[in-house]
Amino acid sequence: MRRMAVIITTGALVALPLAGCADSSSPAVCDSLDAVQNSAQHVRDTNVAENGLSQLRTNLTQLKTDVQRLAADAKTQWATQADAITAALDQARARIQVARDAPTAANLSYVRTSIASLEDSVRALGDAMRSTC
Repeated sequence: MRRMAVIITTGALVALPLAGCADSSSPAVCDSLDAVQNSAQHVRDTNVAENGLSQLRTNLTQLKTDVQRLAADAKTQWATQADAITAALDQARARIQVARDAPTAANLSYVRTSIASLEDSVRALGDAMRSTC
């Protein structure tokens, strides 16, 4: 069952946006988006089979910290998208904890769904910020 969690979690995160937007003259919000994208990459690269779900939770905690910074930087112009990312991240963390405690097919399916929602939220903010960054 844990192997299935690895496949579901890492597979669902593969499509998170990778392209950074910051350069030396870009606003702080662009740096924050880059940090979120970097943290998302760490989540995608997590080897749950070797490190268990605890490493995934650690990487999700860093992602949450970066999302909170991004939400603060983007709160006036992109508050709706930033709030959606925060909500999706909280849901993913909760679903992963449930799957860790009871790794059933249904719980792993919920993880996959919540990670897909997180992916969509990050993509929506990246799309909205494209003209700024």
